[in-house]
Amino acid sequence: MSRMSSPANAIEQGVRARLSELLIGGSLELQPREMHRAAEIAALLPTDTCVYIPSLPGLPLARTLETVKAIRAAGLDPVPHVSARRIRDRQEFQGFLKQCTTQHGVHRVLLLGGDEAKTKGPFADSLQILESGLLADSGIREIGVAGYPEGHPRIGPNGLISAFQRKQKLTAEQGLGMYVVTQFSFAPSRVVEYCAQLARTSPQVSIYVGVAGPSDPLALARYAQRCGVSASLRALRNLGSGMAQLVTHSDPMEQLINLARYSMQRQPSNVVGVHIYSFGGAVRTASWIRELI
Repeated sequence: MSRMSSPANAIEQGVRARLSELLIGGSLELQPREMHRAAEIAALLPTDTCVYIPSLPGLPLARTLETVKAIRAAGLDPVPHVSARRIRDRQEFQGFLKQCTTQHGVHRVLLLGGDEAKTKGPFADSLQILESGLLADSGIREIGVAGYPEGHPRIGPNGLISAFQRKQKLTAEQGLGMYVVTQFSFAPSRVVEYCAQLARTSPQVSIYVGVAGPSDPLALARYAQRCGVSASLRALRNLGSGMAQLVTHSDPMEQLINLARYSMQRQPSNVVGVHIYSFGGAVRTASWIRELI
């Protein structure tokens, strides 16, 4: 039994069972450079597990399409990220969506604004993509939207609320389902608070809580800075013990156990699964998920 999984043996049976359910119903990421390992990952996970394909700077849509194909061929459910500000051409994007849905069974995407300083093409944000109707017209049936338990580095709370409400309205008008995938955090209490608040304001919206999978602490800190996970990262640094504190406080098991307990207390729970950020280590992450399940 690994060091990371051993704490699960000490928690109550009900929490262990709920934790397994959240993992079975959850997802992970696979970067295009790892697509050749899709079959290896599929052997470790339940059939049709959702596998997200990050949108990376400069990555052609054709490369994303190849990754979609590899994931589907392996028996998993591909979910490409759609980053509005990185789309260079409307017609090319429309063709990409059509190929995803008709040839590879893609039925959902994770819709993001993208963190480009300058818009690369016709879409300045994710709302503009929704307003265009391209997703529904191409056969997409459900969209994931980002949730930020620690807030967004460039968008204030009122702006996030307004955009979320607009997305709810547009998806309802177009007959699309909508769910939330949260950014990861090093502060489990913030995540639980975010989920509870969304349960009060939008109880019909399901949440997949993002959790940083097992990772090297230095790499994890770099990703945290890049992804805007600033508040809890600063709090860890203020504890004064540097990387040792990061290892302790970012243990995925601590986050998962807190999440399982929250979802057991609230029935029906708006948390339906976890999304594990693999940071380019999809096989390692899939092995870890299998062990916990």
